[in-house]
Amino acid sequence: MKDKKMMPNAEEDPLILPEELFQAYFDCRKNKRGTCNALGFEVDYESNLMELWREIVNGTYEPGKSIAFVVTKPVKREVFAADFRDRVVHHLIAAKIMPLLEATFIHDSYSCREGKGTQYGIKRINEFVRACSENYTRDCYILKMDIKSFFMNMNKRILYSKLEKFLLRNYQGRDKPLLLELIRKVIFNQPEENCHIKGKPEDWNGLPPEKSLFHVPKDQGLPIGNLTSQLFANFYLNCFDHYVKDTIGVKYYGRYVDDFVIVHEDKDFLLGLIPKLREFLLRERRAVLHPKKIYLQHYSKGVKFIGAVIKPGRVYVANRTKGSFYAKLTEFNRLAAEDKNYVREHAEYFVSSVNSYLGFMVHYSSYKIRRKILTEKVSTKWRKIYTVDDRFQKIVLRKDYKAFVRQQEKLKQRRRNYKRRRKSRSRQSAEE
Repeated sequence: MKDKKMMPNAEEDPLILPEELFQAYFDCRKNKRGTCNALGFEVDYESNLMELWREIVNGTYEPGKSIAFVVTKPVKREVFAADFRDRVVHHLIAAKIMPLLEATFIHDSYSCREGKGTQYGIKRINEFVRACSENYTRDCYILKMDIKSFFMNMNKRILYSKLEKFLLRNYQGRDKPLLLELIRKVIFNQPEENCHIKGKPEDWNGLPPEKSLFHVPKDQGLPIGNLTSQLFANFYLNCFDHYVKDTIGVKYYGRYVDDFVIVHEDKDFLLGLIPKLREFLLRERRAVLHPKKIYLQHYSKGVKFIGAVIKPGRVYVANRTKGSFYAKLTEFNRLAAEDKNYVREHAEYFVSSVNSYLGFMVHYSSYKIRRKILTEKVSTKWRKIYTVDDRFQKIVLRKDYKAFVRQQEKLKQRRRNYKRRRKSRSRQSAEE
């Protein structure tokens, strides 16, 4: 039980300053400002942030209720969306520890890192193949593997123990004890015990128990989607990265979350590497290589990696990505057919969604696919709201469908209706 007389001292000489939390809030809302959760917080964000700050510095902060739901694309998985105020805390933690972690990560870890990401990872693997095969003039082989149910099987005790030792050794801020306490609460939080189910319980049908926090042991599993989960995942496998690169001495290695690729000129070397990697992951992280997702082929066969198919001299969009795009457009077309107002009211969302796919596809050999999608797969109801460039790289919303313009049209219509009512009343008065 904390001594209440000591509580004000934490605010008079705070280990974490209010401006640090405000900056975390501004970072957090960049991509979440349109959500109901974020809007509700933003109505009185200064008071809400000060209340959150007091909870943090006084040690009374506890993670709030999450929203649990199931997504089916690109694969079926369970997601826990943290409350917005908890996301602010996640950004606060990330801002403090990210520079230290970055200094220890290998160059070719691509997930959730500034200047990296999917496109960079695909580019690097393509470069590895070209270099190892000496510009496709000699044999080399590609080994691709991933970890089974990675996020659900992350051991919380191992994660926190390793992270605590790392920060005790490397973090120099005077808020170290408070920061460690925040990290402990985030890691050991059990969102499945305090959540709102979005959708129906039947949505979980067909989802294997080992892929759900509702079924895994309490000391393992992090919620997919949180910034801290992505950051902790990189730290969790950092020792594996260094084992592959430094201990074994593999030159061409890259990892995106739990998918990793090794390129080598000797097929037998790669075959002998598999049991070593399996044993290391099991011993050090209690992680299991997925037995059905071990791919070993000559480079000429290509390899699928984070949404692309990498082949000699060219990179294609993977069928899963194309299928997801088709499914999204099919849903848009259905909604437009069922509701005559849907296109006008959701025009900006449609354009944003389509451009997110085009923005990914444009980096790869996909011109014919982009052209076919935009000319054949989009209904005429949607095609009238945008223009497209001659390379089918991006669609642009027509001016009369923009939200601001539609708002002005509504105001004009209200003025016209008001004038009509006034004229009608004036005529009635004159007749009387």
